[in-house]
Amino acid sequence: MANAVEAVKRAALEVMEAQKPVQFLFGTVISAKPLRIQIDQKTVYTEKMLVLTRNVTDFALDANIGAVTEAIAHTHTIQDTYTGGGTAETILHSHPITGKKKLQIKNALVVGDVVLLARMQKGKRFVVLDRIQPHPAIEGEFI
Repeated sequence: MANAVEAVKRAALEVMEAQKPVQFLFGTVISAKPLRIQIDQKTVYTEKMLVLTRNVTDFALDANIGAVTEAIAHTHTIQDTYTGGGTAETILHSHPITGKKKLQIKNALVVGDVVLLARMQKGKRFVVLDRIQPHPAIEGEFI
């Protein structure tokens, strides 16, 4: 009876492995163009094996903005209409930025990113779900 139970367990495991259900993996980006992600010392996935989510690509989006630039002091020449001469005057001012604007989100993978991947069923392709550590190449200025 114990041998029959073991045989059923083994058969069930073999069926699951044959179907290759989803498996999660961690990897490190070793090349951005062309994209290559290293899983372990011997395993590297190439661009044609990878499906990228929006979380790991550059993309555009529309956003409603309501902001004002920082006030900047700079010099303007003011023309005197009577004499034709001009005077330089330092003016401090800012500009409004309002309305619907298109934003370009720079979120593509870069060398050094550590990512979470999911092996798709049947095991030949991998979905790169997201970074698991902060983006190492963020250089922009906070607004």
